[in-house]
Amino acid sequence: MKCRFCNTKLEHTFIDLVNSPASNSFLTKEQLNEPETFFPLKVFTCHNCFLVQVDEYKKSDSIFDSNYVYFSSYSKSWLAHAKQYTDLMVKRFGFNSQSLVTEIASNDGYLLQYFKEKGIPTLGIEPTSNTAEVARAKGIETITEFFGTKLAQKLAKEGYKSDLLLGNNVLAHVPDIVDFVDGMKLLLAEEGVITMEFPHLAQLIDNIQFDTIYHEHFSYLSFYTVKQIFEAAGLEMFDVEEIPTHGGSLRIYAKHQEDKSKLISSRVGELVIKEKKKGIDQLFYYAGFQEKVMKVKLDLLTFLIEQKRKGKKVAAYGAAAKGNTLLNFCGIKADLINFVVDANPHKQHKFLPASHIPVMEENYLKTQKPDFVLILPWNLINEIMNQLNYIREWDGQFVIPIPNVKVL
Repeated sequence: MKCRFCNTKLEHTFIDLVNSPASNSFLTKEQLNEPETFFPLKVFTCHNCFLVQVDEYKKSDSIFDSNYVYFSSYSKSWLAHAKQYTDLMVKRFGFNSQSLVTEIASNDGYLLQYFKEKGIPTLGIEPTSNTAEVARAKGIETITEFFGTKLAQKLAKEGYKSDLLLGNNVLAHVPDIVDFVDGMKLLLAEEGVITMEFPHLAQLIDNIQFDTIYHEHFSYLSFYTVKQIFEAAGLEMFDVEEIPTHGGSLRIYAKHQEDKSKLISSRVGELVIKEKKKGIDQLFYYAGFQEKVMKVKLDLLTFLIEQKRKGKKVAAYGAAAKGNTLLNFCGIKADLINFVVDANPHKQHKFLPASHIPVMEENYLKTQKPDFVLILPWNLINEIMNQLNYIREWDGQFVIPIPNVKVL
């Protein structure tokens, strides 16, 4: 396998999470007795550009299809984040009724709806038809295709040059990151702005967030490497922010290298220095991660087995992709976790891949009254604990698994 950015032969394993099904491939009751397909989940570090990446065993068009079950609007905190972002962009850059805001991986219109409310023209690009239909019902023009240079050329010819081109948690999801960034160069207006948000690789390593690794995420990104990828496409970083979403993310701001209308923030150089001090451009920084992950696995299994022996009931909350990585790497099945609750009706009354833990609606939690609720999407811990605070009525307790097992 070669690096998908610099074409260097990959020789250094970051972590091997063994074989796993696609983390969003939920099962119906009828499918439980059918064979499941598993794929290697092995991650490599490029010793040249330090792009951390998984091999493309599961093709993107088989992951992001009409059965895709992730709808962004089911998280209240994520909606609040989207609205706050909209207000910030309009205030900072002055977007108005003459501007065009384009979102790549626009999902169900969770974000563009706030630009639309302000009278700013929008365009969504979303390859999953079921989420795109929800966006169209909100009045948001949406193209159901994968983004890259081919689509960018077509849209640019049709006059869809974007004043703001954004993508939240999509950069890690594309198998051909070079073609993707080249496409953004083609679609960006002369003085336009690109913003991208993605989980920060440094947070993944420092806080042992191995459950954010799954087949839908082809790349794991540092500012050091992303800056190189954008520069190779003729794009320049002019600002960057460290934000708390998804356990610690980056929001990058980019422009055409030819665009001299924007000052380069000191935060760009400061973050490069900060990452280099950690060792982001040295192989030693990536060593030993497998051993740290194994400790998380053993600690979580020990906790669950202890509760089983005591006759306690453990449920989980959030049928998230990260939860499936955690459960399947640890070998946890329905004999240790009775059920998982999720607010998304597209997941309810189905079963998690490999572990076959049933997914139920929230009312089921109230009737079963488990002793412990394991929060799988720990990045939404405050939202979930507030929502489920009533478990205290029967002395229920919350558990988080990452970076170590904690009972709250």
